[in-house]
Amino acid sequence: MARYTGPMTKKSRRLGVDLVGGDAAFERRPYPPGMHGRARVKESEYRAQLQEKQKARISYGVLERQFYNYYVEASRRTGKTGDNLLELLECRLDNVVYRAGFARTRRHARQLVSHGHFLVNGKKVNIPSYQVSQYDVIDVREKSLEMTPFIVARETHGERVVPAWLEAVPSRMRILVHQRPVRAQIDVPVQEQLIVEFYSKK
Repeated sequence: MARYTGPMTKKSRRLGVDLVGGDAAFERRPYPPGMHGRARVKESEYRAQLQEKQKARISYGVLERQFYNYYVEASRRTGKTGDNLLELLECRLDNVVYRAGFARTRRHARQLVSHGHFLVNGKKVNIPSYQVSQYDVIDVREKSLEMTPFIVARETHGERVVPAWLEAVPSRMRILVHQRPVRAQIDVPVQEQLIVEFYSKK
């Protein structure tokens, strides 16, 4: 699966929000990159909608086609399309690993999942986009427990707040999915209604 591997700080500065979390370079220069970075930009409705879409897409590490597919799936489901979209993105396995504090960033979580370090309900899953469900149990494989990333995760656990819809058990390197998240439990700086408006014009 293709993915963006370029500098995230540049994306954060372009969109005006820290997409990584704790990005010191972004904090030093919170304005767009390039020689015209501090120039005044003409605002428009389309620009605002596009910017929100890009924030969500890049935050979760998803390319355009896949992101649009999530939107299509979200629009098919009952309820608010924007809420459904964020729920689908949050329930990606790589995001769950990140949210539980077992990886530093979503990129790091994606790499750990791709390398086959996780079991979902006892079965190895190496697909970052795998959708977790209520009552799923996610474990680090026994062979992987003493690898450096997981030793560090155990030692530093508690530095990040785990959302209420998940439970992390660092002593066993286990994640319990109590439910699929609702919008109030999804902490991303995105106005999802603008994303819906962006795609509804297509």
